[in-house]
Amino acid sequence: MLESTFRTGLLNGKTAFVAGGTSGINLGIAEAFARYGARVAVMSRKQQKVDDAVAHLAQWDEHACGYAADVREYAAVEQALGDFHTKVGAIDIVVSGAAGNFLAPASQLSANAFRTVVEIDLLGTFHVMRAAYALLRKPGASLINISAPQSTTVSFGQVHASAAKAGVDMVTKSLAVEWGAEGVRVNAIVPGPIDDTEGMARLAPTPAARKAVQASCPLGKFGGIEDIAGLALFLASDAGQYMTGTVTYCDGGQVLTMAGALSPSAVQQMLAQGA
Repeated sequence: MLESTFRTGLLNGKTAFVAGGTSGINLGIAEAFARYGARVAVMSRKQQKVDDAVAHLAQWDEHACGYAADVREYAAVEQALGDFHTKVGAIDIVVSGAAGNFLAPASQLSANAFRTVVEIDLLGTFHVMRAAYALLRKPGASLINISAPQSTTVSFGQVHASAAKAGVDMVTKSLAVEWGAEGVRVNAIVPGPIDDTEGMARLAPTPAARKAVQASCPLGKFGGIEDIAGLALFLASDAGQYMTGTVTYCDGGQVLTMAGALSPSAVQQMLAQGA
């Protein structure tokens, strides 16, 4: 589908760094960047996942590289971005996509679990954005944060994700205002129910839950990783050159209908089934 939408070489000469880019949606984004000509680096916590992702990306970018670093550790993020900058020069595209989530009613959520999600999603996003700032191509850089529908829609068992992703949305908008004069664009993508991802497996672990999620989308179907990758390509390329500060949903319209989609009874049932 992407091949019929975007021209070959769309990102020729561009450099792209994808935090969290070793699996799922983020790896799909990194792959799309590499397919369309960018020099790509990925980063995540586990070295084996980094190695596997780099080997996969080498099909399109023989110079693809990767870094094992935790987004919660600013110095490690700074070092990874700095090394990539040394290799390629000014960085054109940065994606912050590292995330953690699970179902847990607030009354059963430990303080440590809440803090962990906020540190990965919110603090991690700021770390990636802040560490990249001095290394960006100015003007011309495109920064993309991966948010979630919980940032604006209350859902039972998701207080930790809601708090973290609401912060991500505001970081996105704030940086768009602060860095816009330098020609740096900052946007966010809100994926809806994307099939074959760890997040979907966690939040809809049963056939009944999957059916309910699918029914909640006006388009009546799950999205694919390529749908998010296509939006990221648009935002990263010159096609999106006048877009900044946006929080864009790619969700089959689910945000229009999902208020309270994960009800207390549904979550309790999922937890009882070992979700």
